[in-house]
Amino acid sequence: MNVFVTGGAGYIGSVCVEELLNAGHQVTVFDNLTEGHRSAVDGRARFVQGCLKDASQVNQALRESRAEAVMHFAANALVGESMTDPGKYFGNNVAAGLNLLNAAVATGVGKFVFSSTCATYGPPERVPMTEDLPQRPINPYGESKLMFEKMLQWYEQIHRLEFIAFRYFNAAGATETCGEHHRLETHLIPNVLKVALGQTTHCEIYGTDYPTPDGTCIRDYIHIVDLAQAHILGLAPGKRGFFNLGNGDGYSVRQVITTCEQVSGRRIPAVAKPRRPGDPPRLVAAAQKAVTELGWRPRFPKLEDIVATAWRWHQAHPQGYPD
Repeated sequence: MNVFVTGGAGYIGSVCVEELLNAGHQVTVFDNLTEGHRSAVDGRARFVQGCLKDASQVNQALRESRAEAVMHFAANALVGESMTDPGKYFGNNVAAGLNLLNAAVATGVGKFVFSSTCATYGPPERVPMTEDLPQRPINPYGESKLMFEKMLQWYEQIHRLEFIAFRYFNAAGATETCGEHHRLETHLIPNVLKVALGQTTHCEIYGTDYPTPDGTCIRDYIHIVDLAQAHILGLAPGKRGFFNLGNGDGYSVRQVITTCEQVSGRRIPAVAKPRRPGDPPRLVAAAQKAVTELGWRPRFPKLEDIVATAWRWHQAHPQGYPD
């Protein structure tokens, strides 16, 4: 299949591009490189540098690619930043995404695969979290993703644009060639591994008094390759709707730090900080729907295996991507 991947130079997008190519698909990557890295893009893919805010540019790139499907990863995704600059999130994640939707309809794309988030749920009513939970986001980031989900439903109803949307929990890990390198790193595992690499003196734990066994937040981690494989399965005709992607197992912040110590063989000091506003004590996915309806089978369900792949990549690329 010919697939047009927005945000294909970013962490999740670049791994999905690599996996798509390995599976025999043709790929065009469309990215403005504000968050992604040109050197993260697999050399087998066609690369177009462009911005979704330019409707004519998006339309032209999509038409020239002759895409049969779109995978949309191009979004701003910092929860804290969305609370201080909501316009950036609604402008990029909603308005610019609308340009992509219109271009997909105009060029006859048959399938739209959307990178969504568990942030659309807000604080969950129950855990593990199923897809039928109420969606009550508590920040503009989650709200912007939920708005795009609703747009997809209308575009499917009116324009017959079949879509599938994946609500991620915590993506982590790496392949041999692609790993996690954000210009502003907010994710736990890479920040903990920076200590193991000797790049910083300690990691930080935000909140140690949560109602969890060790007092720290519990999160569900999913390997980036397992995430990519779900997207490839979602390309199949007739596969549509909303799917949670996680392993169904929760690990606390302290457990993640301990696992990173065990994998790296290095001591990782941690400093306790106050809670961050809006952090729920526990977020764990119920992903049985993806298993049942898509035939999805995670290859890396254990945290130590996820961390081990990340550690190997960071050791080989201690400064991340060269650009």
